[in-house]
Amino acid sequence: MIKILFEEENKRAVAYDDNKEIGECDFIEENDVWNIIHTGVSSTYQGRGIARKLVECVIKKANENNKNLVAECSYAKKILDK
Repeated sequence: MIKILFEEENKRAVAYDDNKEIGECDFIEENDVWNIIHTGVSSTYQGRGIARKLVECVIKKANENNKNLVAECSYAKKILDK
């Protein structure tokens, strides 16, 4: 079963299949702005919506923490622009 965890101390959301890390969405924080800089999923897990769930996890946590959100990552930028 795939699970998505938010690791605030590591500035990322991570996807696991059991104990195997299969994807991540990394961000950096400057002032009150979180900038998503990278989103990636292992090739064998692509096409399952995992990247979207990772970005949505970071979006949710940014909202909960009253942070502004931007994205250098092209994939995350597409989601934020919708």
